[in-house]
Amino acid sequence: MKPPTRGRRTAVAALITLALAAPVNAHAQEPQSHRSPTTIERTPNAIPRQYEVRDADNTAARTLIASTGAAVDEARRNSVVITARPEQLLRVHQLGYTTQKLAGPPKRGGAAPNVEAGDFPAEDAGYHNYHETLAEIDAAVGRHPDIMAKKVIGSSAEGRDIVAVKISDNIAKDEAEPEVLFTAHQHAREHLTVEMALYLIREFGDKYGTDDRITKAVDGREIWIVPDVNPDGGEYDITGGQYRSWRKNRQPHEGTNAVGTDLNRNWNYK
Repeated sequence: MKPPTRGRRTAVAALITLALAAPVNAHAQEPQSHRSPTTIERTPNAIPRQYEVRDADNTAARTLIASTGAAVDEARRNSVVITARPEQLLRVHQLGYTTQKLAGPPKRGGAAPNVEAGDFPAEDAGYHNYHETLAEIDAAVGRHPDIMAKKVIGSSAEGRDIVAVKISDNIAKDEAEPEVLFTAHQHAREHLTVEMALYLIREFGDKYGTDDRITKAVDGREIWIVPDVNPDGGEYDITGGQYRSWRKNRQPHEGTNAVGTDLNRNWNYK
């Protein structure tokens, strides 16, 4: 869950909407005061948490902090926000920085009865997991086959289909029109982005022909929506009905024990 912005962001403004993804709950943990390296938990497989790092106000400082393995989430006027595991946080403290723990994922009452391996806590059951997302896509395409088509554009590291939905008034043709691409769920823990993509599919489909703006958008463009770029990471993040705050995908790295690539940052050079 991201804290309110109080300074300049380094992320592109167009991605801000897709970054606000964790389900909100009034019982989220309150920020904790600064902590010293001697009080950091050393719990195996601990869930990463967000921290504000004070006095990190330049590129060199952010680069040094990133070298600990912590993820730099946000740049503020005189600090940065990071996501770190206990051992990474310890390295940040060893560099001489002080940190403040920020509000964590929402507290939940536990997994629903008979919860599947990849399913949300009972309180967030309205969110779509991977299989529910595919069912929602199939239903939309079934309602609007004249303007919608589904295409599998790839496969994840764990063998899940990555699906795109094309929306156009001439669905079977590749027209010489402007093309628009929406992608969602690059970061695994940002589940709300999937819901926004499904919302767009419903809006374009259900309001075509009755809403002038939507009708003109569909008639004058080829629109592509990929609701789940990172299905493996998303399912892993809700394993057993509990949030893990996982950010990357689940791609193994050959020759190491490391798992996962950040699909929103680790782009090919140039």
